[in-house]
Amino acid sequence: MTFFTEPAPAGAGVLLLGGGLAGLSLALQLRLRFPELPITVLERRRHPVPLAAHKVGESTVEIGAHYFSEVLGLKPHLQADQLKKFGFRFFFNDRRPDVDGVTELGASTFLSTPAYQIDRGIFENHLGTLARERGIAFPDGATVKTVDLADPKRRDSLHTVGYEQDGEVRTLQARWLVDASGRAGLLKRKLGLAEANDHQANAVWFRIDDRLDINDWSGDAGWLARCNPPNRWLSTNHLCGDGYWTWLIPLASGSHSVGIVCDAKLHPLETMNTFDKAMDWFAVHQPQLHGELEKRRGKLQDFAFFRHFSYGCKQVFDGRGRWALTGEAGLFLDPFYSPGSDFIAISNGFITELVAQDVAGRPVAMYADIYQSIYFQLYRNMLPMYTGQYRIFGNAEVMPLKVLWDYTYYWGVMCQLYYQGKLTDVSAMSRLQKPLAAVQGLNVAVQDFVRRWDEAGREPDVPRMFDRASLPRFAELNRSLTDTLDPQAFADRLRHNLELLDTLALQLVDQAQARYPGLDAEAVLASLSDPSRAARPLGASLLFPVASAVEAEA
Repeated sequence: MTFFTEPAPAGAGVLLLGGGLAGLSLALQLRLRFPELPITVLERRRHPVPLAAHKVGESTVEIGAHYFSEVLGLKPHLQADQLKKFGFRFFFNDRRPDVDGVTELGASTFLSTPAYQIDRGIFENHLGTLARERGIAFPDGATVKTVDLADPKRRDSLHTVGYEQDGEVRTLQARWLVDASGRAGLLKRKLGLAEANDHQANAVWFRIDDRLDINDWSGDAGWLARCNPPNRWLSTNHLCGDGYWTWLIPLASGSHSVGIVCDAKLHPLETMNTFDKAMDWFAVHQPQLHGELEKRRGKLQDFAFFRHFSYGCKQVFDGRGRWALTGEAGLFLDPFYSPGSDFIAISNGFITELVAQDVAGRPVAMYADIYQSIYFQLYRNMLPMYTGQYRIFGNAEVMPLKVLWDYTYYWGVMCQLYYQGKLTDVSAMSRLQKPLAAVQGLNVAVQDFVRRWDEAGREPDVPRMFDRASLPRFAELNRSLTDTLDPQAFADRLRHNLELLDTLALQLVDQAQARYPGLDAEAVLASLSDPSRAARPLGASLLFPVASAVEAEA
């Protein structure tokens, strides 16, 4: 082996460990903010990477889509080379041979704010090309061997990283070190930052070199006409049952991504951790999908799995030590609702602001602590949506209402904070701590309540469609995300959305207790942001109906 030592460039810049989605997007964001800052990204894989059979994390939702499209300026690529997502779509069809004979939750038409299905190979190759074009050093095929952190007590101390590339061992130095190495968690392992959470779930996935169009599974004209245009295949389709959901995600390369995500106790990983075992599992739980996959066995592109994929982290930002973790190198919630790219967007925004503070010669430690607190608060706010909730996934009465609640919280609170640039505004977030803590408490109470509702009993499923596009307030929440608001308008918007969540929680309770009068709702009522609202008329329903549903054709 040949050994080289490269001197630290002027300013010593930023060194990122990992050139996947998190690392390359952060490098591009830093370059947009700092045209002259030295930036290096070390990536273990060779570029260009394979299309389709590369990485999971193909589905975006609104925050991640906005980050890629607007913050990074990648809208032309997304519109030309990726697929516009037709929202989420759920079918409660466990063990059923008739996807058109069960409850469908989705939209009949596109909502206003776009999201995308992303072929990670196409996307990361594009990001890598842009990085090099913009003067970002991007050694690929580079394996990190050693990491020596800077002395936090010395402002002139630099991080030193040794890596191997093409049989040569080199070293790099940088003022800032960012771990974007994904589940390898280079800094997390070095510093002992791993932290488990209570969400115990597993996942398996693979890609098929063909399109899986769920519209082909039915010849019923009425069912097909529920979506206009009839492009259900562009949705992130969820095939649901007790303790699990299966994803179907189309890719621009022509492949289709298929995955099973499940409660570790209800569906042990050992029953699906090879393609043949997964096919046996599909034969029982998703017979229509099994038939479609059986015809395409020869088109299998890859197969992989994760055990206990959800985890936290003790620390992600250190302002004194000038290091950070982003993406899955830090924490990960769940593939459900596709929050991975959202949390990349949020953490990358925080890291960019920390570097900006440092470049300007201002103290960084206080901001790092505040941003980390906000980041962890967002993680803790979303975790109850998943923990212990997978048993509900087969309930065609309760699960659509849980999804409605979860998305009202996401669009009404979390997206508002991101789209309006409040997360990095320390003064604004300080003022918002009380209402955000209150809505976090309400979310926990509602998640517990819908779980008890599911345990109280179930009604037989019937063919129906819950069309989220038909709910005016829900559609308006989505449309309003891109509004530009002044501080007072933002305050009014957030207050309105918190009131909306109070009303939605009360209507959930009212609907559940109409079915099961003894169902305890005390915690929900105690957690309302305005408890007096419980004594007022509920007004027009914000919910999908649950009594033996009206079909879309009616």
